[in-house]
Amino acid sequence: MVTTREVLRQGALKGLSGFLWMAKIIVPVSYGTALLAWTGVLDVITALLKPLMHHLGLPAIGAVPLIVGGLTSVYGGIAAMSVLPFTSGEMILLANFILICHNMIQETIIQSQSGIRAWKAVLVRVAAAVATVYVLQFFLGTTPQNVASEAMPQAASQSFMDMTLTWMVATGKLCLKIFGIIMGIMIVLETAKARNWIEWIVKAVRPLLRVMGLSHRVGVLWMTAVAFGLAYGGAVIVEEAKNAALTRRELEALHLSIGVNHSMVEDPMLFLPLGLPPFWLWVPRLVTAVCITWCLSLGTYLLSSRARSMSRSSS
Repeated sequence: MVTTREVLRQGALKGLSGFLWMAKIIVPVSYGTALLAWTGVLDVITALLKPLMHHLGLPAIGAVPLIVGGLTSVYGGIAAMSVLPFTSGEMILLANFILICHNMIQETIIQSQSGIRAWKAVLVRVAAAVATVYVLQFFLGTTPQNVASEAMPQAASQSFMDMTLTWMVATGKLCLKIFGIIMGIMIVLETAKARNWIEWIVKAVRPLLRVMGLSHRVGVLWMTAVAFGLAYGGAVIVEEAKNAALTRRELEALHLSIGVNHSMVEDPMLFLPLGLPPFWLWVPRLVTAVCITWCLSLGTYLLSSRARSMSRSSS
């Protein structure tokens, strides 16, 4: 049996490795975003996307963290958010979009290798992100008629050195907070794996799987994605999907669910240093995932009913 000391050491090493990987993304992305804002380049970029952002209850500059997060990761999205002027409500909307639509290239490849077509995974995640944010804006009061932070930072309103110093202080504080969160998460997850808590948790969440419209047979895969994400748990998900005797319907429902609702431990916690309420980071995409799987079940039922009716009428 692995000793507690060894578990803590492995968790700390993985936490440090994860933080260094994160820092390689968040530091250059946040500084690049700060430079674009300081030079005024963002004015040009965001003008083209202003109509779409308006319908989502966001200012035009909201497009920047959405694009960065979608192409890179949650860390990249946070980096862009941290140096731009958003209200608390706008940051909640951005966080939910990024939590659903991030690291799309890598995660789509993983999903396409373990049970779902790439185009379907991308289409559902993007549609789910847009729908979630569109609905949330009315709960948060950030409606298209009440967008508070349209003002962009004025180009060269600060000297280059002042801008850089401001960025260094803000990014340093953010990185310290994220370091503490990642270290804690990795130690807890390493302990859970060493003590075989994952299997026990899977049994405990079977009722939740039914509520989410998922088969109990996908429990391990679902738990892997929820705990470790699609990128970190990718190898496990691909191998288990190959070895498990799952139907196409079970795999498709699983992937549509975890595409929206994965890495439920780490990713939402990364937004807490921005001062966002936990409820709005965990609950909305869980509800969206439930809606997606039940809509899939309803669609499957209607199609099968139609097929049976046509079969009876033809005979």
